[in-house]
Amino acid sequence: MGLSKSTAFSERENKIADLAKALAHPARVAILDFLAKQDVCICGDIVDQLPLSQSTVSQHLAELKRAGLIKGEIEGPRVCYCIDRAAWDDARKTLSQFLADVKKCC
Repeated sequence: MGLSKSTAFSERENKIADLAKALAHPARVAILDFLAKQDVCICGDIVDQLPLSQSTVSQHLAELKRAGLIKGEIEGPRVCYCIDRAAWDDARKTLSQFLADVKKCC
């Protein structure tokens, strides 16, 4: 059996691909945009901001959390979400450097 696709590429390439996947859906972009404008973690308001069901929003939140762009903390029966500022800054640097490197070559 061959290597998995993720092991065939560098850590940087996999990181960029994970970030791109997390940003590749307009609902996730809308969630990030909404969370970025908040000063506190948000529990239930995210569903009210999108034309999607609770379960669909939860799936998008899980993808953003998997990519490390948001944090989710349990408060009673609810999970409150907010932007992971350190991870967001790291993602911005990673993507900016990638885009700058691509620009240099073309």
